[in-house]
Amino acid sequence: MPRGFMQEDFLHYVWQHQYFDKTQLRTEQGDDVVVLRPGFRNADAGPDFLNARLVLGDVEWNGAVEIHLFASDWHRHQHQTDKKYDQVVLHVVLTADQPVHRTDGTEVPVLALAPRLAPTLLAAYEALLTAPAPDLLPCAAALPTVPELTRLMMVERVLLERVADKAEQVQDLHAQTGHDWEMTAWLVLAAGFGFKKNTEALTQLAQALPLPVLRRHRHGLRQTEALLFGQAGLLPPAAEAPDAYCAELRREYDFLAHKYQLMDSALPAHTWNFLRLRPANFPTVRLAQLAAVLHAQSRLFQPLLDAPTVATLEKLLLVPVSEYWRRHYRPGVPAAGAVPALGRSSAHLLISNVVVPLRVAHARSLDNQAAVEAAVDLLAQLPREQNSVLAPYEALQFRHRTAADSQGLLALHRGYCQPRRCLHCAIGSRILQRNVPTAR
Repeated sequence: MPRGFMQEDFLHYVWQHQYFDKTQLRTEQGDDVVVLRPGFRNADAGPDFLNARLVLGDVEWNGAVEIHLFASDWHRHQHQTDKKYDQVVLHVVLTADQPVHRTDGTEVPVLALAPRLAPTLLAAYEALLTAPAPDLLPCAAALPTVPELTRLMMVERVLLERVADKAEQVQDLHAQTGHDWEMTAWLVLAAGFGFKKNTEALTQLAQALPLPVLRRHRHGLRQTEALLFGQAGLLPPAAEAPDAYCAELRREYDFLAHKYQLMDSALPAHTWNFLRLRPANFPTVRLAQLAAVLHAQSRLFQPLLDAPTVATLEKLLLVPVSEYWRRHYRPGVPAAGAVPALGRSSAHLLISNVVVPLRVAHARSLDNQAAVEAAVDLLAQLPREQNSVLAPYEALQFRHRTAADSQGLLALHRGYCQPRRCLHCAIGSRILQRNVPTAR
């Protein structure tokens, strides 16, 4: 079988689940093989499986198993000079093309699986690996054979993985802030208002604009806007301001920037992405919305943590912007009509991507599993998301009722379907399992 078709990960999967014909199993050296325990996957450097228990000939061995597509890969990876691989008692390969040895020169027993893999299993694996149409799932053609319960359990599993990953990012931020939850909430909320296209820019802005300064001036919405827009690099000099309001913001910013020594950390205007964004998503509009939230709240963390319902969180986030930003998408450029306010769908994205990870991170820091579950349950109170990534899953009859389903399907797509990690997915594994002969 050509090297290009097969991936080593598939042999790991086959060995872990013992999905091969074990009739008269023998090494290339002629010793009978009995697998008592295949071992446990090793996530660190060294052999692929540890603590395997095997009978080779008349001797029982406890040791490691190394897996390659070709036996010669042992030498290609320089294992013959690495003492970590001296513990290998069996070298499992697709094709045995040459003998291999440990550092002391002793030969490693080799087991070749190529003649022992069921053609149906190989065909199912190839179908997953080479399925066309990138907008569909690799397993789309075989999905009718997968029970709905398997789908539901996989989506729930990856939802928890996604939430845990986001919570870990929040915990990292929390550590970087010196374990200041208020500062953490500011950084996470600001990034959330970037809505993907400007997430990095808003993260930089939040880091460049000290929260204590914003707090000190939050009672004046105009000062809050001056700090945000000025530090963002989006205000021209007062002498070049397109209108009186922008000139006033710039003068206010210049005064505050001098007072708090902010100028050196101000962002250049080219940091921000306007291209291919609808005007309602312009970063200037999002900054005005963020300014309104900051102006309305004396604190960020505790209200986001304690809000009991989605409706309460909506009230925290859906705050009217200043009169100027109800009529402008960009400084000095009046809109033809009213500028749309932050919508409920955007507020729901902020709850999903900011509030839930923030709450989970805080609950994990207290080792409060009940609070973790309550935070995740908040997603089930939100309506489902609608986007082009999720549409194919709906078409293939995946359950999609709430934001919890949306987040789970997004995690499935980005973590498993798009990179074709079918071997690590319960759905892909079920499809392959159906193609393994019962007697093996």
